[in-house]
Amino acid sequence: MTGNILIYGATGYTGKLAARVAREQGLKPILAGRNQGKVRAVAEPLGLAWRAFDLTNRARLDVAMNDVAVVLCMAGPFSATSRPMADACIRSRVHYLDITGEIDIFEALGARNTEATEAGVMFLPGVGFDVAPSDCLAAHLKRRLPDAVDLKIYIKGNGNISRGTAKTAIEGMTVGTRVRRGGLLVSLDRAGSGTCDFGQGVKPTVQISWGDVSTAFYSTGIPNIEVQIEAIPALRALARLPRFVKSFLGLAFVQSFLKAGVDRQPEGPSDEARRSARGLLVGVASNERGESVRSRLTTPEGYTLTAMTAVDIAKRVASGDFKVGFQTPSLAYGADYVLRFDGVKREDLNT
Repeated sequence: MTGNILIYGATGYTGKLAARVAREQGLKPILAGRNQGKVRAVAEPLGLAWRAFDLTNRARLDVAMNDVAVVLCMAGPFSATSRPMADACIRSRVHYLDITGEIDIFEALGARNTEATEAGVMFLPGVGFDVAPSDCLAAHLKRRLPDAVDLKIYIKGNGNISRGTAKTAIEGMTVGTRVRRGGLLVSLDRAGSGTCDFGQGVKPTVQISWGDVSTAFYSTGIPNIEVQIEAIPALRALARLPRFVKSFLGLAFVQSFLKAGVDRQPEGPSDEARRSARGLLVGVASNERGESVRSRLTTPEGYTLTAMTAVDIAKRVASGDFKVGFQTPSLAYGADYVLRFDGVKREDLNT
């Protein structure tokens, strides 16, 4: 028997995509968000039930969870939404999923493994493009080189992002670049650089604070992890910013100004733009003897894949396919999980 799926943040760009995908698959998730008018406007054309509540209203939040098996939280920034929703899931014994890419959220939920296990629920953040495909890639590389001690994930850049992603990036600009060294999270004052051949020649890359810096450690145990993205000019400029400039960008009025500018931009890439774009990731794992393995993963465009994987995992959990406690995509469903989706191809570049 399948329990109810609640999609919170269904009025956002990615939430609306997920609702459409779910309905196309014959699912009937409950759509939810803060604004009653906006939630209704998304739900009614799809013939779906809806609920409106704020995460700061504990009483209404708990009532909304009464008949729910799993929550798919798609409302960011998750620095504001993850904890109250996860708290409610513990209280109501409901499984928690989200599409965060925020390292601190992964770490905070990972620290609640015992709490989630005792409640009999699964905490599985990062069920979208960050980090489902890259986490599966990391687990595959670990399988290819079991004694790996170093992992690098390279991502080919895509300039089309949603407002929610942009706002999360604005918050992240104020801190150093995160990597994992010796099993510990480390913040670098300046992002390092590198290169990667994604299949069309060598491109410059720059370190970014991507979710795998957290999750790949849980999935693989590899102690040294970093993520780099194709270094378009704007990213290279941002990486070179001195600490005092980043501190200025973190001031409340500056953050508000930058986010207000985001609100004037398109909600996200058009359907046509998403259909024509692709995601591309390359992973390299190395051991202490200098041996290395390299694999490439091609996927649908990031938001498209997010809707596909998020809905699929929610459906699996609602039907009883889950592991209690804190999980990553590959820990819950295996290194080959992402290969089940149309448009996903994995290639081992050295054997």
